[in-house]
Amino acid sequence: MTLDKPELLARAAMTICINCEQCRELMEDAPCQYFPRLFHLADRAKSGGKPVSGQDLAELIDLCNACGQCPCRPVQSDIRRAKDAFVERDGLPLATRFIENVQLVGRLCGTFPALVDIVMRNPLLGRMARRLVGVHPDRKMPSFPRDRLAKWVRRRGLDRPKPAEGRKVAYFVGCTARYMFPDVAKATIEVLERNGVTVYVPEQKCCGMPTYLEGDKPFTLDLVAANLPVLQQCVEDGYDIVTACPTCSFMFKSVLARDAQFSPVYRDRIRDLAVECGGDTGAIANALTAEVAAPSGRTSSVASEFLAPWVINYNLGLHAEADGGDVGYFAGWDANQRIKVAAHVFELGEYLRALDHEGALRLPPMEPSEKLSYFPPCHLREQNMGRPWLSLLEEAPQSDISPVGQPMDCCGLGGIMGFKRDFHAASLAMGRGLIERIATAAPDRIVTECLACRLQFTQMQDRPVSHPVELLARAYRRESDGRVADKALSQAMVGGGQHTD
Repeated sequence: MTLDKPELLARAAMTICINCEQCRELMEDAPCQYFPRLFHLADRAKSGGKPVSGQDLAELIDLCNACGQCPCRPVQSDIRRAKDAFVERDGLPLATRFIENVQLVGRLCGTFPALVDIVMRNPLLGRMARRLVGVHPDRKMPSFPRDRLAKWVRRRGLDRPKPAEGRKVAYFVGCTARYMFPDVAKATIEVLERNGVTVYVPEQKCCGMPTYLEGDKPFTLDLVAANLPVLQQCVEDGYDIVTACPTCSFMFKSVLARDAQFSPVYRDRIRDLAVECGGDTGAIANALTAEVAAPSGRTSSVASEFLAPWVINYNLGLHAEADGGDVGYFAGWDANQRIKVAAHVFELGEYLRALDHEGALRLPPMEPSEKLSYFPPCHLREQNMGRPWLSLLEEAPQSDISPVGQPMDCCGLGGIMGFKRDFHAASLAMGRGLIERIATAAPDRIVTECLACRLQFTQMQDRPVSHPVELLARAYRRESDGRVADKALSQAMVGGGQHTD
């Protein structure tokens, strides 16, 4: 059988795993569609059954939802290269091209939200509309708010940078919060401002994750090419970049800068510093850390990937020129720029936890009667920063929160994949184990920072779901309302001349 480039790339990605199998037991039990199918195909061929065909390979690659949880990063990159090659050769269905453009969908639906809600909630019209755009007829659709976030941001002057002392944040909103859940964006701004952080909302496009997932590399590059200069300028102006969406932070922290530490330009900078520092590895590390952290002096969890001693030693070694170097998805772009931006992107919980460690965050009392179950989404776990939101909410007075789920659990939505007609059943199957564990925990409310997980939880069960920042903002407001009420009561008692005998 002669294989074209996409099939060859898919076969190579498959062969690496077949020849290793170190994680087979782990991944076969995980709620993953890709690896169980991979091992099934390999076992079938090995036992003399039907050989793995080009169609098998294309369908296999389609099963990966880029959750980032597989143990080997090179495998993730190999799968994406194969997916890109299939799409470059075979194209994307028109319906997929539409729904992958989340920003366009959000703008269209947000322009006529009442009409969209009427159509989507009508049994006949809703099914017809879903079929037209390739969405499964049973997939619940979110309501699009009538108050558009962009107008709210402009009314408050947040779309323009302001002179500020102390911490200042460039807030990357993300499409789901911007167009479907603007209350999450408003709560993010409120919580930051209540803790003395100045917020600026710069111009921004979609982070690029939906198109990255679908193999639409030209569109992905266009989106990131629009965002990267804006974010770099924010960093140079002293802003920390914060997003409340773990998928956006995954895209900018993990995908954008992947393998950039092996690029020739980064290697040359390290070698220049080696000359300046007299070859002292510790001095090189300190100088490099200061450069990456400037001007704010702060870096996110991903920075350690570029500043680790082994990375410095690797780039000082002669073998560095002979190795593959920077083979990341964005390898064609300046590595120092990618590293600089990635190192200054913070997931909101990560940023607030840093404030807390500095004694600059005040946590309000939570609702004492509400039992919460917290689920850490896949893209958060991949960023190697623990569970910042869980630790913050556990620390908040009167909170009753516990984690739910197993280490490899996934909600199953897979971004826009869960909306597709052909992936709907698999999406629900992937999330079923987690939903059962939530039911066993029996919380009053589910808490997760991933709005895609929120959509899936709303699809599969009836408990309310909140982003943790919404709970914090609500607690701040409740605390403020209580103080106002106490002050009013005190003034009323004084004005009425009340006294005790």
